[in-house]
Amino acid sequence: MDRFLLMSCFARAVETGSFSAAGRQLGLGQPNVSRYVAALEEHLQTRLLHRSTRKLVLTPEGQRYYAEVRRILDAVAESESAMRDNVAPSGLLRVACPTALAHAFLLPHLPAFLNQYPALSLDLQISDSYVNLVDEGAELAIRIGHLEDSALKIRRIGWFERVCVASKGYIAQHGIPDTPHGLKSHQCVIYTLLSSRTTWHFKDEVVEVDGRFRVNSPEAVQTAVGASLGIGHGPRWLFDKGLARGDLQVILGQFNAPPVPVQILYVANRLLPKRASVFMDFIAETFAKIPALNAAYIPAQRERV
Repeated sequence: MDRFLLMSCFARAVETGSFSAAGRQLGLGQPNVSRYVAALEEHLQTRLLHRSTRKLVLTPEGQRYYAEVRRILDAVAESESAMRDNVAPSGLLRVACPTALAHAFLLPHLPAFLNQYPALSLDLQISDSYVNLVDEGAELAIRIGHLEDSALKIRRIGWFERVCVASKGYIAQHGIPDTPHGLKSHQCVIYTLLSSRTTWHFKDEVVEVDGRFRVNSPEAVQTAVGASLGIGHGPRWLFDKGLARGDLQVILGQFNAPPVPVQILYVANRLLPKRASVFMDFIAETFAKIPALNAAYIPAQRERV
C-alpha cells in the first residue's frame, strides 16, 4: 500500500483530532482513514493512537513517529513548492511561544499575519515548558535568553530588560533591599515555570530567593506584586502598566543584568517550509516596531552583540 498515503492519513488524523475530519480534508472518508492508519500501525508493529469515542490521543511511540512523519511531509511539500516560486505559503505551521510573550506581543498581531496568508494555518503552542524542536512537531520556537544548541539555528527578533519591582504598599511596610543579596530577607513572588527556578540573575551575582507565594502564570506574578504580596522579577514590559500608574517601583535597577534576547529557533538540518520563513519575516518586522522589545532598551555597546 502507498506508504505516503498512510503517513498523510495519520498526520491529518493527529492534527484534526478525528478520522472523520481527516477524511473530509483528504477526500477519503472516515472509514478509509481509519483503515489506513490501522494498516500503518500494523506495518510498524506498534500502536500510534489511542482511540475513544471522543478523541484520538497519541501514544509515546506515536508522538515520536508523528514528528518524523511531519518532517517528511513538509519536506515533500516544500520541494514541490520550490518548483513553483509564485505559490503562496500554505499548510499548517506549528510555533511554540512563552506565555507572557505570546499574550503581550504575539497574539495581537496574528490576525494580520493570517489575513496576509489565507492558505496558511497556524498551531500556536503557548507554554513555558521546553519544546524540543528536534523531537517534536513544532517547526519554530520563540524563546527568551541566550541559547546554545548546535542542532538549532537562531534568528534574533528583540531584546528586553529584566527588572525587580515592588509595590508602593510593600515598600512602605517592608522597605527595599540595598543589594540583590538583601532579597534573601524579603518576600519574593516566585514564578514556578522559570527555567532558573528560584534563582534571580543580576549584573554581578546570582541570588537564591524565597517567598510565601508561588504561581505558574506570569500575569499572576504581575497581579501578586501589585497586591503587595512580595517583590517581583521579570521583563519590564510585564510590569509596564503598574509602573506607568505609579503603583509599582523599579528597585535595584543599578544591579540589572544585561538585556536578554528574544529569538526564533529552528532545526539547522531541516528543510524550512516557506510558511515558516514568512512567519519569521513577519514577526521580526513586527517586533522591531515594539519599543519594549527594541534596541532602544539596550546600551549602544550591546546593540552589536
